[in-house]
Amino acid sequence: MALAAGHKAIAIEWVDVDPSDRSPIEAVSGQQLVPVLVEGDETVSDSPVIIDWLERRFPDPPLYPDDPARGAEVRVFVDWFNNVWKRPPNLIAAEEEKPKPDTARIAELAARMRGSIPLFEDLLDGRDYLFGEFGAADVFAFPFLKYAVFGTPPGDEERFHQILVEHQPLDAGSPLHAWARRVDAHPRS
Repeated sequence: MALAAGHKAIAIEWVDVDPSDRSPIEAVSGQQLVPVLVEGDETVSDSPVIIDWLERRFPDPPLYPDDPARGAEVRVFVDWFNNVWKRPPNLIAAEEEKPKPDTARIAELAARMRGSIPLFEDLLDGRDYLFGEFGAADVFAFPFLKYAVFGTPPGDEERFHQILVEHQPLDAGSPLHAWARRVDAHPRS
């Protein structure tokens, strides 16, 4: 959400929470997933809901195209990314935590992750961002796809991030490299 807020020039106070202790998140939002936005008496969780909240309150500059059809295309992508694409890395992490992980299941999920790379690369064919202009699709995908390009930062021991590196191999000529650098150069709040 830092990219979305930065794009809209909104100042946000960030509170980092230890991934091994999500109790502060649960206390404020009733659930353990991040991000969570708190504004006064209002608490908003789930990235797409937060982006919609930001769009209603701070419409300019927009994160979704003004054209209804193009906006719908981006919303379909965001829904797919949030509800379909993000499942395999989360399921791999959950499988690895079992006393006897199912290696065949992990291999199947890893193959699904690798199989998505050409889709992202095709979206970048002839464009700088996933849907042409920088927007919601880039904001949602970057926090996950960046690991394929940049790897994990020094000291980052989070297994989920390592899964994103391991199962998203990119060819040297992948347009995702340049896309990630372009998105990474955008302001954050």
